[in-house]
Amino acid sequence: MDSPVPPPDDTGGAPRPAGPRPRRRDRHGRGMRGPIAPPQVPLSVSRGEAFVDLVHDSAERLERRWPQLAAVDFLVREVPVPADESGPAGGLEALLDGDSVPLGRYLPARGNHPDRIVVYRRPVEIRTKTRDERALLVHEVVVEQVAELLGLAPESVDPRYGQD
Repeated sequence: MDSPVPPPDDTGGAPRPAGPRPRRRDRHGRGMRGPIAPPQVPLSVSRGEAFVDLVHDSAERLERRWPQLAAVDFLVREVPVPADESGPAGGLEALLDGDSVPLGRYLPARGNHPDRIVVYRRPVEIRTKTRDERALLVHEVVVEQVAELLGLAPESVDPRYGQD
């Protein structure tokens, strides 16, 4: 039988590696080629990470105007839960005002914990359709909670509150 592949030339030339070559793909050429997008591209950021970024951007924007907010922790939780850090008297019933689900919450300092502002991700995402709407609603929630913390009206915390 004649083979279309010539036999290896053992005389002279450069020596060939002894083992098999590493495969870059599976035998059909359909294996993993690499990541879909590099890490710096927004495609690789999860929805949760993007939401945390929105909260921190809003907090940084307010910290420029109110320096005392540097000592406040801004947290993101998925949903309000009955066993939140509110203590024994504040379960889910204390969070609910009528039929609405809270979008955020201010927790005053207790013990070693500083003042905290919590923004609930899922209720905010359900109420918005686009990233821009989400950013506006997150900022409004953060402004409202900061206003409660400072004992001021939301309009005095951020003059652009409610205008968008």
